[in-house]
Amino acid sequence: MYSLNANSPFSAAGKPSSSSSSQQPKSLTHLRSLRLPLKPKTLQTLRAAGAPPPAPPSPASSLPSLKSRLRAGETLYGLFLLSFSPTIAEIAAFAGYDFVVVDMEHGPGGIPESLDCIRALAAARTPAILRLPESTAAWAKKALDIGPEGIMFPMIDGPSQARDAVSYCRFPLNGVRGSAHTVVRASKYGIDEGYLENCEENLLIMCQVETVEGVKNVREIVSVDGVDCIQMGPLDLSASMGFLWDPANKKVREMLRKAEEGVLGSGTAYMSGFAMPHDSPLELRRRGYHMVSGAVDVGLFRSAAVEDVKRFKMGLGMETSSDDEENERDKDADEKYWSE
Repeated sequence: MYSLNANSPFSAAGKPSSSSSSQQPKSLTHLRSLRLPLKPKTLQTLRAAGAPPPAPPSPASSLPSLKSRLRAGETLYGLFLLSFSPTIAEIAAFAGYDFVVVDMEHGPGGIPESLDCIRALAAARTPAILRLPESTAAWAKKALDIGPEGIMFPMIDGPSQARDAVSYCRFPLNGVRGSAHTVVRASKYGIDEGYLENCEENLLIMCQVETVEGVKNVREIVSVDGVDCIQMGPLDLSASMGFLWDPANKKVREMLRKAEEGVLGSGTAYMSGFAMPHDSPLELRRRGYHMVSGAVDVGLFRSAAVEDVKRFKMGLGMETSSDDEENERDKDADEKYWSE
């Protein structure tokens, strides 16, 4: 539990202490200068005295959550971010992706780099999901404190691991998440007084099923209370089956279909997937996926860069060919001239 300084006007619960409750606010300007959240009674007193109301909440705070959009039946389209570039994150948001997965499992960045990307996405009004490097309480705690809208746990092979993952996202007595809600970004550094009431309801908890063992236990995994979504992992699944270089193998596709049937048949969890060259985003949507990731930022840049270089090199080849043809024509013309 994170303790506030004894001189703070707020208690550990984020509410005014008894010693400060007897003091009347001097003015709305004074309260704003302190950056303290205004209580309803305080607002009523100020408005009765003719003071102007505080500014309304920012538009970002009124955006529908990922979970509310999923409940409404939307199919969401996203991108995996491995570069940890805030600029690329911002471009992805402005391009119109419904969500961006900041990937700490396979990307080079950690919590500080993820925070920069989350801030860029928040400014562009796009939800961020953090994929953890491993499914532990410590990583979940640090990830949740910086305020993503979703959290993704890799390599969940059974219901006990799923229960652990959910417990990492719940405060005691319902879980084991460490509490610093009075000062972390997720609660707007303690300014959001409704954080404790809403944080667990708004958080999208995603468990990855990406091994043969996970597929065998998928129905038990989705039955765990608190698991909102199952993320399929086709590459790791193919590796666990001995087809690392052949993710499109018929046996891999059959195993993936088995996992899909287990999730969709439960009716209790959403299903998220990653498109592959042999399995397009639209095909995933047709099979019932609720969240689809179509690409990785690094992969998009790689493809664009390779194609750009190829076009230039091919252009050089065409120019060389054109120059050779022109030289040949000049030679023929010279020979014809002198022969005459």
